[in-house]
Amino acid sequence: MRVVAVAFYACALGLLAMGLRELLSGFEENRCSMTYMFEYPEYRRVLLPRRVSRLYPAYGLYLYGEGQYAQETHTLKLSGTPVLFLPGNAGSYKQARSLGSVALRKAEALEGGLHLNVFTVDFNEELVALYGGSLRRQTLFLHESIKAILRLYKHREAPPHSVVLVGHSMGGVVARALFTLPRFSPALVSLILTLASPHQAPPLSLDTQLLEFYSAVRQRWVDRGDDLRNVTVLSIGGGYRDYQVRSGLTALPCVTDDPSKLSLVVTAVPRTWVSTDHLSIVWCKELVLASVRALFDLIDPQSGQFSEDPERRMAVLNHHFIRHPVHMLNEPQEAPFSFSGSPDVWSEVNTLRLAYTAPKEGQVKYFLFALSSRRKAYSHFYCRSTSLEMTSWVYGCTQRNGSMCVQAVDLSSGTELLPAYKVLILRLRDMSAVSHLVVGASNLNGKQFTVECEWQREESQTISVSVPHVLSFGMTASDATVNSSGLLHIIELKHFHQVYQAFRINVVSHCKVAKDRLPNVYRMKVPWFREDSLTTSSVPSVTELSAMLHTSRPDNTSGVLLQLHTAPNCQYKVSVRTSFPRVLGQVLRVCGQVLPVYTAVALLLACRGQLSSIIRTGGSLEMSQAVEGGLQPHKVDLPIYLLLLLLRQSWFQEGWSALCLPPVDALPSTSPDGSSHTAPPDEWPRLLAPLLYVLGAAVAFWGSTVLRLSIHLLSLLLAPLHRPSVSQDCGTLRLRTQLLLILSLSVLGGTSCGALSITASFLLHLYRVLKLQMTERSLSHMLNLAPQKQREQENGSTDVKPHATPKECNGAPLLSECVLQGVRSDLQLHLSLSALFTVPLMLSAPSLLHWARSLRYSTQLDPDPCWPHTVPLLIANVLLVNCDVVKLSNSKLLPLTSYFLLPISIAMVTFSPLHLYRVTYFLSAALPLLAMSCFV
Repeated sequence: MRVVAVAFYACALGLLAMGLRELLSGFEENRCSMTYMFEYPEYRRVLLPRRVSRLYPAYGLYLYGEGQYAQETHTLKLSGTPVLFLPGNAGSYKQARSLGSVALRKAEALEGGLHLNVFTVDFNEELVALYGGSLRRQTLFLHESIKAILRLYKHREAPPHSVVLVGHSMGGVVARALFTLPRFSPALVSLILTLASPHQAPPLSLDTQLLEFYSAVRQRWVDRGDDLRNVTVLSIGGGYRDYQVRSGLTALPCVTDDPSKLSLVVTAVPRTWVSTDHLSIVWCKELVLASVRALFDLIDPQSGQFSEDPERRMAVLNHHFIRHPVHMLNEPQEAPFSFSGSPDVWSEVNTLRLAYTAPKEGQVKYFLFALSSRRKAYSHFYCRSTSLEMTSWVYGCTQRNGSMCVQAVDLSSGTELLPAYKVLILRLRDMSAVSHLVVGASNLNGKQFTVECEWQREESQTISVSVPHVLSFGMTASDATVNSSGLLHIIELKHFHQVYQAFRINVVSHCKVAKDRLPNVYRMKVPWFREDSLTTSSVPSVTELSAMLHTSRPDNTSGVLLQLHTAPNCQYKVSVRTSFPRVLGQVLRVCGQVLPVYTAVALLLACRGQLSSIIRTGGSLEMSQAVEGGLQPHKVDLPIYLLLLLLRQSWFQEGWSALCLPPVDALPSTSPDGSSHTAPPDEWPRLLAPLLYVLGAAVAFWGSTVLRLSIHLLSLLLAPLHRPSVSQDCGTLRLRTQLLLILSLSVLGGTSCGALSITASFLLHLYRVLKLQMTERSLSHMLNLAPQKQREQENGSTDVKPHATPKECNGAPLLSECVLQGVRSDLQLHLSLSALFTVPLMLSAPSLLHWARSLRYSTQLDPDPCWPHTVPLLIANVLLVNCDVVKLSNSKLLPLTSYFLLPISIAMVTFSPLHLYRVTYFLSAALPLLAMSCFV
């Protein structure tokens, strides 16, 4: 059975490793270009009022500069447009150099003296994603920084009235939190640009302050956000390379019909089309260029400041981050358009397709397509060009003169930019006032390019393919063959709408005639969220696409579409298979935060197994056997399923509310707006909970194994420093010493950091485990060296059972098998307790790190999420040092304690998946009861 158990947990660990590998490295390499500074960057500190400096000694405000610009602004008399960069979790204020440097280079190429003054805030690289106590303080300092920045422009005749905020990671959340301050005027900030900011929820909920902060921000922007409609917010997610903040969390939780809020993934941004990790999104040149272009287009040339018109701001953001058409959205266009030139430059196209390559010599060229004979037979007109200059190139002719068009309207505003070419798709039923379509193919600058156009039928270019089931493990495939007589084909992937689904899509292109063709562009289009991904491949080729989702479908919108921009007269074979490793990666990406809960449950049930063994046999189990028994999903998940069924009844919900019980924690929301979306298929909740339990139990099993081996190795290293001992009471403390330690650690936690007291109590218990390990080795060696007859004489009897329990060995000589068995039994018990103690230790580690990094500014952590809630845990840690198997076997409270641990485990899974800090609360309730069992 041990071999089977080890093999099972080895397989579970393999699944976890497979999922982690896909999560951390199962994507393309970083294709972002690095941004470089052309001159040495300088950060000039902006002096703040003495009151502000005294309240926030760890924070600072700086102005970014380089070279001559840095010298010109040393007096801080500024004439540009203010932009303030906010770093995120453990982020440096120097991360603003990419934005600032590119903005300086952009300003040098412009006329009129328009430029940006890029400021940056130093938040002391605080771990605000893991410790929420500093978020409020950062928000207040940000308010003071904005007021200080605007004061620098008071000398100007028309000073700016607002500041644009660019926030990375938690900096974007802090930017939105500004509007929760009672004295903050929303007019001070008109535009917020966030990069990889988890707006929906924190990646890990390790303290109450973090969730309370999020709740206040959400309430301000959703429930009472009507006065914020004039504030424009753009949120950009990093894609699958960002495993720290999944892009589903970057969607803005706001009113659905709010036109001033925009959420997207960086893979869908025109001229970017790359996925970024959590840090590279700050310096990715492709994205920084798009951001800087947008910021300069937002400046009103008349005032030299950012536009105060919300519609204008959204038009600019849509232009640079959504579609990138020829004309700015809402920009007035000249109509009608008049053509000039001789009839020789005009060619009428009577075929179904046009393929034209411009010569090297510059010339004027127009192609004319008659609509009269095509309206009934075709639904769309598709045209693409490798000339990526975003100028007008397709027109609708309204007046002809022979074979040439005299007047026309510009139809180019619908142009969309793809990595290899620009594309325009026109719907013919919208062209009732147009007689002909005109495609401009002039190359006055002498640059060669290719133009391809064709008439299309919508019904003939769309194919529906049902994706394989998620549990097909890649054994089955859904295939489709496209005989590409056209330039665009669409494959609708039916039943693909949940984040836990992941597929490998192979597209094989084959052409009978070998000739130069434009490259293929494969686009995965998600209708309910702007998370499109694009892939370019040559012709012919074999291309593998990764099909995954950042968000689940919130309603009954259409499914995911695979657009194939293909070469004509080629064949394309599309094969869709489930990728089980990527499914595991998606599960960890969305639900990985639940694993610590199941790990704690497995360790708690392992301690329950130890107590049950002591009750039955009077001795403890091997630590590995106890952790093996912690895998009890039927005892934990079935009551939760029953509870969820009861909560669907109104009478039970009323009783639940009357008891003031918190709502049950479900799986993390994956809809774009963060609300409860359409119920997923039945297998989604039913299959994930046992899988997560198995993965959490594997972490508990192998983590406890590593702990046991570490204790063994550490005891070998420390053995020369300690005298050999054969007493079962090694490492124990007097009651007076225990009380003194409890008092001292309580005072230490109250005056400095609660996590420090938890760490000290853990080390104290670890010392007891080390002493037991060294005593067990000493006894074992002595018994092996002593002759058998001498041991029988010293023992006085040979009637001792070979596997006697510690209780049965009471009164045996110090050098005996009974004492050795008792030490081993105590060692296994305390190893199980130490493994359980590591859970609150790791959950409180961020608070300890934050306190240590801020020690030079304050010796006390305020607020402290670990204090005073963990005082019972602290007391239990110290009291359990003296606990042993004999005391527990004589305890009258032990059966009740053993029974009580299972309901605590069930409650932990019920209420902790979205509130990880509650795990420590439940352990603080369970361990004191165990400590009492040693005395009662």
